[in-house]
Amino acid sequence: MEDSSATVIVDARGLVTGWSDGARRLTGYTAEEVVGRPARDLLARDAPSGPRAGTTLSGTAVIRHRDGRPVSLRLRAGPLPGDDGAPGGWAVTADPPGGPAPTLVDDAVRQASLSMSVLDPGLRFVHVNEATCRMMGRPADELIGRRLADTLADFEGDARSFLHHLRVVVETGRRVQYESYGPAPAGTRLHAWTVEIWPVHDASGALTAVAMAALESTEQHRARERLALLNAAATVGTTLDVVRTAEELVGLLVPRFAGFAAVDLLDWVLGDDEPLAKPPEHAELRRVAHTSATENFPTPAVHLGGHEVHPTDSPPARAMREGRVVLTGPGDPEFDRWMRTREAEAPHNRPFREAVCSVLAVPLRARGTTLGVALAVRTAPREPYAVEDAVLAEELAGRAAVSVDNARRFARERSTALAIQRSLLPRDLPGQAAVEVAHRYLPSASAAGIGGDWFDVIPLSGSRVGLVVGDVVGHGIPSTATMGRLCTAVRTLADVDLPPDELLTHLDDLVAHLAAVGPQEGEAEIAELGATCLYAVYDPVSRRLALAAAGHPAPALLLPDGTTRIVTMTAGPPLGVGGLPFEATELELPEGSVVALYTDGLVEDRDRDVDHATAELCRALTAPATSLDALCDGVLKAVLPEEPGDDVALLLARTRALGEDRVRTWDVAPDPVGVAAARRSVGEQLTAWGLDDTAFVTELVVSELVTNAIRYGEPPIQLRLIRHTALICEVSDASSTSPHLRRAHAYDEGGRGLLLVAQLTQRWGSRQTDTGKTIWAEQPLPAQ
Repeated sequence: MEDSSATVIVDARGLVTGWSDGARRLTGYTAEEVVGRPARDLLARDAPSGPRAGTTLSGTAVIRHRDGRPVSLRLRAGPLPGDDGAPGGWAVTADPPGGPAPTLVDDAVRQASLSMSVLDPGLRFVHVNEATCRMMGRPADELIGRRLADTLADFEGDARSFLHHLRVVVETGRRVQYESYGPAPAGTRLHAWTVEIWPVHDASGALTAVAMAALESTEQHRARERLALLNAAATVGTTLDVVRTAEELVGLLVPRFAGFAAVDLLDWVLGDDEPLAKPPEHAELRRVAHTSATENFPTPAVHLGGHEVHPTDSPPARAMREGRVVLTGPGDPEFDRWMRTREAEAPHNRPFREAVCSVLAVPLRARGTTLGVALAVRTAPREPYAVEDAVLAEELAGRAAVSVDNARRFARERSTALAIQRSLLPRDLPGQAAVEVAHRYLPSASAAGIGGDWFDVIPLSGSRVGLVVGDVVGHGIPSTATMGRLCTAVRTLADVDLPPDELLTHLDDLVAHLAAVGPQEGEAEIAELGATCLYAVYDPVSRRLALAAAGHPAPALLLPDGTTRIVTMTAGPPLGVGGLPFEATELELPEGSVVALYTDGLVEDRDRDVDHATAELCRALTAPATSLDALCDGVLKAVLPEEPGDDVALLLARTRALGEDRVRTWDVAPDPVGVAAARRSVGEQLTAWGLDDTAFVTELVVSELVTNAIRYGEPPIQLRLIRHTALICEVSDASSTSPHLRRAHAYDEGGRGLLLVAQLTQRWGSRQTDTGKTIWAEQPLPAQ
């Protein structure tokens, strides 16, 4: 239905200067017939005198229609100030006859909860309701006829945006709807409004007024803010780091929820101690994170990393003791005492106290354990915290506390795993003559934790050395425990002097057995973790390297001429697969060759190409280095990214060779008379080496071992003497039967030879060979 309300503008002289189309329909007069004439000429009878400046007037008047009949209308007149501030006229509106009851319409608009107002095209107030008056903090008499910009001159809120949207409506004639958040002109408390502004046109389409309505949506705005904070809480705990998690929590709270926030944690949370079932009355806390919304916010009493003991009746102590949020602020006796205590300890804290309007002390509790307390401080102009804010803060702190506890548990497990791993890895490698070694182990810094990478250097008989590197897939204490089992097993099997392929076969059987038995409570499933291993044996006499791998990367080789390559070999299946053979590879190396054994963390990563990383490794091995240790560091720097995603173990071994001047070999006739000849040859060689002091023991050992080989072994029999860091005597024969040490009885004719050898030498043993076995005995060289 078309609106027939009328609007008339009358100047200070009483002349009509504006005539709407609604006025034409009500009176029958066109604008050309009325504009410029006195407004009083339109009255059928005298009307009340015009309103005084700054006031509004409403009432009933009788207008003479153009056809001569009287028309009773309800009029509302408001003053229009001129440019000099003096009264410049009036804006008069009239309800049409037969329209809604004027009193009912006025009451409905006046009592509406929405702020409703009408402005003329010059943005002067023509009509306001009570909600608008409350929002503006002024009565209607002071608003009607004034420019909106003048009423907002001293307002520091959203006035610029508000005026901008009004001008857009006036200039474009389009309605605008937007949301505003800020203090109202009548106060400092923050409010949210949904504002709609629309143009009012006459029948000809000309703009006659601008109307606006503002619905306060503060509670809905705050509800959306709380929901957004809960959604954003997912960003807390992105790293398994206690301090970083605390920093993420205060970053979440400030500035959306608090002007200042801090997190204080109990000291044991940051260490490796056991959790406290209940925090003591005077628990010492450490400030791990705090931040403020503004740069000029007063300096807090406690600096980052500083310690603090809260008084027992202070809000933070109460929150930890009672396990609930404490809402407090100025005027609360406990809060005031707490602030006075703070000021006595840190006088510079007084501005902080004066800025605070409300405080929430929230306990950080996870899995029934109190970890510390979070403080959220709100300052003016924001309103003090309410009960619903306390509920939100408790939810946010609860989520953050779980993340802090997870980070604490991870740090503790990581520390434990690293301690176990370091205790299992060799620190001071045992002395041996075959190779010069250097090694590095870098634990992963990722959230997955410590892995199961390991390496070892194992001295073997005959001046040989075993080199081993392995990797248990997975992280944490279970992987470390599995690594310890495999490391011990390899040492045990290596002590039996098994060749590389046979050693891996036995190790594979062990892993399969452990997987079949199943893990103990708290242990990881080895079959699920998986494990790889590479075992190599280097003989400095023959300069041969024998190696085999179980799913492990092949080593890199740097030759003395500067060329590098990856050793060509069959990797074999990972440990625990079972049913597949392991193949050994053997190659002869020049003295001074460098063999690089490593775990896959050095060259494998989801963001790197394995072939490219392997090529980088080979190039890095050729870089000039003052020592093998320096070469280790250079390789890691050249090949690894800044933040490797997995553990890395690197073992470099530079080969040595024992020349003919350090090794003598004799063939022994399988006849008892050959024992004396062998003893005599050994004595002559010891004299040539300047080791006459060892002749008695060595000749006795040779006599016993050669005698046993002739009596119980099979030809051919060979005697070898090796002089390097120790004096080693070896007797080989074609029999695979190994001797056993036993204690002979009083009337036994034999059985005392090996016992005598064991007593006279540093160590002895036997090993299987491709043609039989070798019995060896080792004794220290005399001090030079």
